[in-house]
Parts: sequence; structure tokens; C-alpha cells
Amino acid sequence: MIKNNVICQGNTTIMKKITTDTYDVLFGIEAYNLLGNFLREKDYSKIFIITDSNCHEYCVPRFLAHLPTQIPFEIIEVDNGESSKTIETCISIWQVLTELGADRKSVIINVGGGVITDLGGFIASTFKRGIDHIQIPTSLLGMVDASIGGKTGIDLDGIKNQIGTFTSPKMVVIDAEYLETLESRELRAGYAEMLKHALIYDVNYWNVLKDTANIDFNDLESLIYHSVFIKNEIVTQDPEEKGIRKCLNFGHTLGHGLESYFLYNNDKELLLHGEAVAIGIILESYLSWRKGSIDENIYKDIKSVILSIFPKVILSAEDINGVKEWLKHDKKSIKNIVQFVLLKGIGGFELNQHVDGQLIDDAFEDYLR
Repeated sequence: MIKNNVICQGNTTIMKKITTDTYDVLFGIEAYNLLGNFLREKDYSKIFIITDSNCHEYCVPRFLAHLPTQIPFEIIEVDNGESSKTIETCISIWQVLTELGADRKSVIINVGGGVITDLGGFIASTFKRGIDHIQIPTSLLGMVDASIGGKTGIDLDGIKNQIGTFTSPKMVVIDAEYLETLESRELRAGYAEMLKHALIYDVNYWNVLKDTANIDFNDLESLIYHSVFIKNEIVTQDPEEKGIRKCLNFGHTLGHGLESYFLYNNDKELLLHGEAVAIGIILESYLSWRKGSIDENIYKDIKSVILSIFPKVILSAEDINGVKEWLKHDKKSIKNIVQFVLLKGIGGFELNQHVDGQLIDDAFEDYLR
């Protein structure tokens, strides 16, 4: 188990904060006291909590119970799921903020998973040319990925995160107790992002995560911490994704294509973001093998580990062609050429890799085999 940033005080385990250039990531119940101090120091005029219907019921009460401030607040609720990450939702929330008297001394606190942290961060970054926001991720995916790094965004015509900003929150509070509200499917979805962190950055972490039979999921916080640490190490070097930060897109090129295709085909059951990324990791690991940057046995190990966690999704030839159509809109494309992130061994990566269409077909064929 990875516990290199844990302080033990009696029977209490305290995770050290992770400091970025512009904000702190705080862990555990102690974080709420620091949040309260921060809110008092900033003397905000009003708090606006953005959440979804599930989190409003299961997570917001816990957050409010630990919110140590007398600042007045309002709760703004949106529907669950990726379908809320639209400009229409933003317009509705901007209108509500205006009606409720939000000003530049207001703060938005996003309480929810990756959809809420993406959406709420974007709303905050644009309302009155930008007001402060704080992230309280309640899903595993939100904790290890979406709330970290200052990316905000919404979808446009089904294209993932086509509209967005690089805007850092003022603080991120990671409280693993929220994970008790999640179904196992949602936990698995977040685990895919942790596997990605290991594959691109830390072979020892990969060896820990792939041994799922021996992971104590009651002690998940130290693993969350390590994923946040990895992402922060990368983002700090390249805040606006001009270079090394692109490595965090491993598994996401084909993963986003799959997610968008399933989201906008009404006869398909939705794929969660992490589920689509898990498939993308297998496919892009195959491409890495075929391009000669990892050994075949490494690819087979990656595929085996992921399929032991995520059930295989059956894809028809029509589905695969549909996914490839979505690739045309990938944000990393340059001059209409899709740029892949591929592995270079475990713990390494290669950026801006071109892959021909036949090799992509071969990757899908091998996944389905």
C-alpha cells in the first residue's frame, strides 16, 4: 500500500495537503475546518452550491453538516449525468445566479461528481467574467481526475468538453466518506482513471492497483492521494496542456469517441466516462504494442487486468464505424489528423502519435476477441 504522505496522530490518520501553484487539495474531515477558515477570510457575500439530484439527497446534507460558516447559501440542482453538461444548463444556472443576486464576491461550491465539477467550474469561470469556485468531489472519478487540474468544460453537440476554460478552483476538498454513497459501477469508473495514472507515470503504482484481490477498499484514501499527487505533478509542469499534460489523455481518444457514441444513440445503454476510458486504455495499449512501444506481454497484462474489472462491451461493425466518426472531433487533432497518446513501457508515454485507420480496426477486433 502507498502511504508516503500520511501523518499518524494517535488513532487518527491525516493526509498531507497537496499544494499546487494556485490552490490546495485537502483531505479528510480536517479539511472542513480549513475550508471554514478560508471562507471567513474571503468574506464571501453568498455561497451557491451546485449539485445534482442524487448528490443533493445523499451528499449535500453531509457537506452542510460540516460547513463551518454563517454565510448565506443557495442550492442549485441539475439533473444527473453527462446530459446536463450543455450550454442550455449553463444558461439556466446563469439566469438563476442573476435572479438570486450573485455578485463578484459570491462563491460557487460544486458538490458532485465529474459532471458537476466540470459544469460548475465552467459556470464560475464565465459568470461576471469569473467568480471563485471550490470543488467538493463526491465520486471517485471526481476525486482523482475531474476536480484536479483546473479544467472546466461542457459538451457541444455530443462532443466531449468542446467548450471550456482553464480556471483553477480556490480549493479542493476530498472526503472519501462520500464514496459510501456510490454504487460499485461508479467506483469502478473512477478506478479506470487511477489505472491510467499508473500506466503513464508509475510502474509501482500499477503493480499495486492491478492486484485488485489484495486491495483494501476501506483504505482507498491513500490510493486516491497518490493519483492526485501524480496528476498534480503533471499539471504543474504544463497547466494549459501544451505538452506533457497531454499524457493524461491516454485512453481518452478512443474512450471519448465511445462515450459520445453511446450517449447520443438512444438504443444504446449509456457508458460511464470511466467505463469508456477503460475500453480506450485497452485499445490504445494495443496500438502501443503494434507501434512497438510496449511488449505484447505488457499489452496482454493490461487487457487482462482491465477485463477482470470491467465487463466487455459488445460492439458491432456499425458501432465501431460510429466511434471512428466521433474521432474527427477529438480536441488533440491537428490538421484533421488524430493525435494519440501511447504507452512507452509501463510508467512512460509518447505524445502526438499518428495511427492509421486499419490499426484502429485491428484494436477493436482484438478487444472483442
